[in-house]
Amino acid sequence: MAELTLTTVDDTEALGESLAQQLNAGDLVVLDGPLGAGKTALTRGIARGLGVRGRVTSPTFMIARTHAPGERPGGGASVGLVHVDAYRLGTTGGSPLDELDALDLDTDLTDSVVVVEWGDGLAETLVDRHLLVSLRRLPDSDVRSASWRWVA
Repeated sequence: MAELTLTTVDDTEALGESLAQQLNAGDLVVLDGPLGAGKTALTRGIARGLGVRGRVTSPTFMIARTHAPGERPGGGASVGLVHVDAYRLGTTGGSPLDELDALDLDTDLTDSVVVVEWGDGLAETLVDRHLLVSLRRLPDSDVRSASWRWVA
């Protein structure tokens, strides 16, 4: 497991950009952490590192946003990004797993990287291996910590 202290939003985005270098179509990234921990900022960095098109914002009310491939920084083939917020799944009386399945993310995984905020304990069912990133805000501070590892 790797760990890093993130003192600014730019640091969080830079971590995402760095992690993107390991990611390819078919990869799932699960982001774990409380409100304000930096999940969307990390996703912005991943998007920049993948070279996708479009502005990355929190998909809370849309559940999922799709970003088309663009051009990876430094060249190379870009892949798409699907950014999912699983926070509200299951709040309408349905099963969170059924609602996740209805998003048809397994189809998106064929040509995109899928990043799921609030997906720990839920999204792992989509793939055999995923990147789990845990973000935490240090008490009484704007400083955050991140740890990440591939989970099979």
